[in-house]
Amino acid sequence: MSLGLVVVEVCQRNAMAAVMLEELEAEYPEVAVLHTDCLSMCHVCRAVPYAMVNGKRVLARSAAACLDLIGETAVKEIKELLNDDN
Repeated sequence: MSLGLVVVEVCQRNAMAAVMLEELEAEYPEVAVLHTDCLSMCHVCRAVPYAMVNGKRVLARSAAACLDLIGETAVKEIKELLNDDN
């Protein structure tokens, strides 16, 4: 696990816990993936695949769609952080 600028948090009880999110870390060194016991969003967790990206909720109807959205959101966060440094 890297100490990324962008943190992707996933509840162990959600469908996204079974997805290989660590591939995001390999593709984007700025991303760190954290698996937690609970994110206290049980109403969302039971309903759809979701994750938190730098504190922003990202969700979709399928795990594959959610993974795509997580990647897009992570890239957007990285770009915003890098632009803030300039």
